[in-house]
Amino acid sequence: MYRSIPVLRSALPSLRLKATSSIAKTLKPQAVTFQYRSYAAAAGLSKDDISSRVLDVLKSFEKVDSTKLSPSASFTSDLGLDSLDAVEVVMAIEEEFAIEIPDAEADEITTVQKAIDYVSHHINQQSDQ
Repeated sequence: MYRSIPVLRSALPSLRLKATSSIAKTLKPQAVTFQYRSYAAAAGLSKDDISSRVLDVLKSFEKVDSTKLSPSASFTSDLGLDSLDAVEVVMAIEEEFAIEIPDAEADEITTVQKAIDYVSHHINQQSDQ
């Protein structure tokens, strides 16, 4: 899921150490590793992949108790999110899947399952076109 990209500190000016010449002689270049996620195109996602990614998005919110997180969980009553938090969740889902959810439809997404179903339906519509 993650790929590592090794980069020498000397290759990035912002990461260079500023030291005196005597200290610089004792320092050795160190490798820095960056990690990033890379996913396939949205049309190639299964419902299980979508479900996993939606749950990962919700786990990233501090207010969400991961032990209460399930596909049937309601944003407000089960996860304890207020309406502003629910809007932030929908925005995070939009960002995760690179989709745009209209406000009227976003208001109807009140559970984890509804979010999964919306994304799945939206992605299937895109792949049919």
